[in-house]
Amino acid sequence: MNERTVNRSVWFFATVCVVALVAGSCLPKPPSESGDVNITVYAFSIMKESLEKGIFPGFAAKWKQSHAQDVRFTSSFAGSETVTNQILQGVNADVAILSIERDVLRLRDGGFVTADWRTHPHKSIVNKTPFVIVVRGGNPKGISDFVDLAKPGVGLIHPDPVSSGGAQWSILAIYGSELVKSQQQFGEADTARALQTLRAIWRNVKSTPGSAREARTQFETGFGDALLTYELEGLLMKQSKKTPVEIVAPKSTIFSEHPAVVIDKNVPANKRQVVNAFMEYLWTDEAQQAFVNHYFYSVTNNAFNDASKDFGKIETPFTIEKFGGWEKAYPDVIEKIFRDQVQRAR
Repeated sequence: MNERTVNRSVWFFATVCVVALVAGSCLPKPPSESGDVNITVYAFSIMKESLEKGIFPGFAAKWKQSHAQDVRFTSSFAGSETVTNQILQGVNADVAILSIERDVLRLRDGGFVTADWRTHPHKSIVNKTPFVIVVRGGNPKGISDFVDLAKPGVGLIHPDPVSSGGAQWSILAIYGSELVKSQQQFGEADTARALQTLRAIWRNVKSTPGSAREARTQFETGFGDALLTYELEGLLMKQSKKTPVEIVAPKSTIFSEHPAVVIDKNVPANKRQVVNAFMEYLWTDEAQQAFVNHYFYSVTNNAFNDASKDFGKIETPFTIEKFGGWEKAYPDVIEKIFRDQVQRAR
């Protein structure tokens, strides 16, 4: 073969490959279009049952039916602050479901969440639950509201605010409850009364586990007289029947609201479609009913909540907006009041 023939052959082969590349026939299909795809979800501790038993299998079945592709999930659960720290340190999470929006703000500031998460339905809040008191069967300490947790001889289990978003919700529940009740009684919120109550209760804290789930586990082993936690945890404890418990609904308490976000920095382009579809699924009736089935309140359909026979009655509920959102609640209450005037003075 002479040089001219070789050059023609090379040119022909190159031309064929270019055409094939443009057509996509020489390239392997990306994971989002063929074969299994894996979504990695990091979530705060009490999301475990609803995700693993309801949301993951529900979405996987739906995606399989519409795209003929298997979706598998890798999940990890811990306190919300811990989960956020893990993502900031480099774990390869695609989606995070967190206890508090402040942790989303941390991920944003770290460059891991670059899109505006609040464009999702309900500003990216996927479910909610009120904060309650769980006591031993028969309620031997006679606890009926937050203030009773300050009684002499009451041992309280409370997760650690350093690692647990639930612990921060709990502090806001106590402090805000006293603001609401004093406002109703006297026409003005009594911040001094709220601070005094928070101090008195914190003196009775006997243990501060790393997450709400760890706190529940410790309480179930028989430690402590009362546990301050999400209503969901109390309902799961009653369902498990490991230890006799009762749920005390405070007269006024906060509803915790939990955001889901895509970790934009970690999601490759060829997986974005399925990750976005998973996010959209979280606000469907199917997913919202699954959350209710696992004791979270729906944020999209109150009929689901009204149909539940398990949820307690909160006389005067409030939300994070009472404090101006997390961007104000954390510095104004968690830091300046709890950390500086309660925790350090203990």
